[in-house]
Amino acid sequence: MATINNKSDKDKKRSTFAILFYINRTKIRKDGMCQLLCRLSIDGEAEQIGTKISVNPAIWEPEEGRAMGKSQNALQVNKGIEEITKRINKHYQEIKDSLGFVTAELVKNALKGIAQKPVTLMKLFEEHNLEFKKRVGVDRKKEAYDLYCVSYNHLLAFIRKKYEADDVTLRSLNLDFYESYDLFLRTDRGLQQKTVHQHLYNLKKITKRAFNQGTLRRDPYMKLFPELPPLKSRHLKLEDLEKLMQCKLDRPNLCLARDLFVFSTFTGLCHADLTKLSDEHIITAEDGSLWIHINRQKTDTECNVRLLEIPLKIMEKYRPQKNDKHIFHVYGRGYMGKLLREIAKKCGIGHITFHCLRHTRFVFRLKISKLQDCFF
Repeated sequence: MATINNKSDKDKKRSTFAILFYINRTKIRKDGMCQLLCRLSIDGEAEQIGTKISVNPAIWEPEEGRAMGKSQNALQVNKGIEEITKRINKHYQEIKDSLGFVTAELVKNALKGIAQKPVTLMKLFEEHNLEFKKRVGVDRKKEAYDLYCVSYNHLLAFIRKKYEADDVTLRSLNLDFYESYDLFLRTDRGLQQKTVHQHLYNLKKITKRAFNQGTLRRDPYMKLFPELPPLKSRHLKLEDLEKLMQCKLDRPNLCLARDLFVFSTFTGLCHADLTKLSDEHIITAEDGSLWIHINRQKTDTECNVRLLEIPLKIMEKYRPQKNDKHIFHVYGRGYMGKLLREIAKKCGIGHITFHCLRHTRFVFRLKISKLQDCFF
């Protein structure tokens, strides 16, 4: 594990640290005893710690913070105070050495046996990914989990190259680490700006997690915002759609991919919505028109789309191939993207994706008849 020299003057200063033992005389138990309490103060932050030690209030000396006399109870109380003080000092120093700072909450948790969170970047990233994986299928998507795994691997490769280690401490993260990782993603990994942005954003999520759980006093990248590429027009031009629909394709998989793309262009359904589209989502209105009623996969919001001539023709074309309630057999996202790239090349048009078609749905309604003539 590598440590980057990044200590600030504030980190080098010793924290203010005080331990106070006391009893609450207003809460006397039936046996006449009170519970021994401890107040731990570090840098103005205080935590109350309860103990299992009982104190006779008659022998307690508040100014001394100890029991007076040589009774069995007094000896037992003072011995307990010494042991607790020793343990607090031990945890204080261990946390100080590992994190570079210490808080009353961290010491209290250590005293109670609550495990300290990871203090290194890759360990914390690994913990994040394991927790995220458990939520896949519940409120998280597998695609998002896969992307975090890719980010983890990129970050590990960068640390191994730059520091010849498998991990770095969270407290050592600084601007140089961030900028060097940015350069590594662009040069060694050959990634484009948008992809670099996503991996830097994932790194920021890990440092924010460390800050929120108390293993970082401040988030070193809180005010850094990864650069995004300039926004480009994401709608499909009418002439490109005409080329796509007129293009002669000689393979069934290319024809299906093109038809699904055209269907989604006129309905606005994304790949995930198209995959789950089934008979139950097709509704006949009072005027006899057919509508798609479906909840969006991404937002779970209701979506109602009227089926126009072209999408209806596409549905009829593939009806004989149906073997269950689903309207289409939809290829996976990766394979579909590969087919669309091949189709775009054959048709002589720019890069097309399911994401761009969602911005063009209503552009073509004025020329439906013309498009229908060239497609069927």
